[in-house]
Parts: sequence; C-alpha cells; structure tokens
Amino acid sequence: MTEELAQSGVIRISDDVVSTIAGLAALETPGISAMSGGISEGWAKRLTGKNAQKGVIVEVGQLEAAIDLRVIVVYGSMIHQVCRDLQQNVREAVENMTGLHVVEVSVKVEGVTFQEEEQQLKEEAQKLK
Repeated sequence: MTEELAQSGVIRISDDVVSTIAGLAALETPGISAMSGGISEGWAKRLTGKNAQKGVIVEVGQLEAAIDLRVIVVYGSMIHQVCRDLQQNVREAVENMTGLHVVEVSVKVEGVTFQEEEQQLKEEAQKLK
C-alpha cells in the first residue's frame, strides 16, 4: 500500500487498486486475448492472503510501482509489438490514475488463442459480469 502526504492528510492507494487498473488496461490492448492466472498465483493468494488480479502481480512502494503481467495473445498478432503496446498502455494508465512512477512492466506470454477461442472467452467473461 502506498501513502502520500497531502496538505489535508494521507492518501493511500491499495496494491489491489493498482492491480485492477493494470489488468483493465491490459485487456483493452489490441492483441491481448486474456490474462493468465496460473497455479503460482493461486498459491500466492493462499500464502499471502491477498486477492490478486488474475495475471497481474504488483509491487507498490511509496512513489513507485513494478508490474508483472501474464497474458494470452491472439494468434497472428505480432507478439513483440502487442507486448510493447501493452507495456505502454499499462504504464500510462497506472501513472495517470495513481500518480505513481511505474519503473517496469514485465510481460510473460503464456499462451496463444485462436479467434474462435477468443470469442468464447469474451462470452464467458460477459456471463460472469
């Protein structure tokens, strides 16, 4: 959790807030099909008790943040360009909304999805909302 002294008090931004902002910005990036949770995230959640955003791990200090993303990309996309766009989108979203300086956005591509699978994932996501 980050704290910032203001003239009228302290401002705190939860790690979960930064994680949610990063996850939403990632999903809005063209070429990103979904976030990947993986087994390790489940263990981390149990051990730390934190409710991490699926596929997003953040380390937040008082003035800076580091973000790790695990994603699934759309087949046929230029993966390196999609990941560069992803890094830029997440960095801008977190910095603009929180005022934190994002020192790094690391991306691990854990899978590729085809158009049919992507459509199914989006339909499933809509059902959960």
